[in-house]
Amino acid sequence: MKHSQRTEGVTVGSNTALLPEKKVERPRYTPVDLDRHPAVEALLGRLGLGAFDRDSLAAPVGRNDTWAGRTTGGRSVFVKRLVGTDPAEVERRMKRLLAFHLWARDLPAEALRGPDFLGYDRDAALVVFELVDGARNGAELMVDETFGADLATTIGEAVGQLHTAVPPAGADWDRSLPYQPPLEALHGLSPATFDSLSFGELQGWRLMQQDADLRAAVARLREWEAEAPLVPTHCDLRVDQLLITGDTVYLTDWEEFRLADGARDVGSFAGEWLYRSVLDIVTTRGDTVFVDLELTHEMVISRGVAKMQRLMPLVRDFWRGYRTARPTVDDRFAARAAAFAGWHLLDRLMAGASRSSRLSGIERAAAGIGRGVLLQPEKFIDTLGLGDS
Repeated sequence: MKHSQRTEGVTVGSNTALLPEKKVERPRYTPVDLDRHPAVEALLGRLGLGAFDRDSLAAPVGRNDTWAGRTTGGRSVFVKRLVGTDPAEVERRMKRLLAFHLWARDLPAEALRGPDFLGYDRDAALVVFELVDGARNGAELMVDETFGADLATTIGEAVGQLHTAVPPAGADWDRSLPYQPPLEALHGLSPATFDSLSFGELQGWRLMQQDADLRAAVARLREWEAEAPLVPTHCDLRVDQLLITGDTVYLTDWEEFRLADGARDVGSFAGEWLYRSVLDIVTTRGDTVFVDLELTHEMVISRGVAKMQRLMPLVRDFWRGYRTARPTVDDRFAARAAAFAGWHLLDRLMAGASRSSRLSGIERAAAGIGRGVLLQPEKFIDTLGLGDS
């Protein structure tokens, strides 16, 4: 099916540059052999795009099969094939992704959206987008410290516009609670899940499962979430999913999109910067002087506070933009957003643990901070930049 109406990303005024010009050099990864998936080029042909120029192909890193390159019709496109061990879950992800992109045509110009959606093959779990050439993702800007206040404010406004947008009448959208945070897994893992985890992940789950206060805090957050107003929500927002080119911003990976608690998206953005501030405890980013020595507990705390004070203003800028677009939220919204930010650090802990046999000291520090925020989210609202001031 062809998606004929073009959708533009979020833009700011013509006099505001979100991103300094910088040539982006990324490693090229070999994509999955297209001959194993003839449905890809069959779809490109039906869309009138032509076949891929095989010499131009690259594969962005991700959990799905992806192909990015030029076609014989002269278009630069990105194709994603959703993959997973459970066909029913792949179908649910596809349904949610299509629900967003087919609706995004009618969103306000200021709302978040993905790159131009060109078409799809639902049976083959394939989607096709315009390739955003030369874009940088938000994680790259975060690391090289070019993620500025204007960009944070613009993204906050765009998320707020998304959350205030009205779903189409009779829309059959997913209303289920997202899987994360997985309360059931905090009480026990299935044998199949246990056998699939790394030693680092098992270590992380053991730490969380033995923490009764943490389990209670997650249960409380899930109860709050179940009572929250439902709005169109991305539900898996991370800065590496933001694509920025010039003064235009796109958000990718809408497979978790649904009607949900908007505090999830706000908390995820805050959690990204909270996690970055913890990682920076052992870096020289933002330091005038740094002595390379073993950090004591007191030094970890003091450096952590300093790093948070340096980065949290970006969350404040995001929150200011969000409240401009969505001035009214429920009384518990900021507390839920803070709690989701706390959980985000624990989620990042498990993501890192999947690639190692043990948890590092800095990962444990991040988990400890995330736990503290999750247990007492009201106490951290202002610290995270989510207050009224």
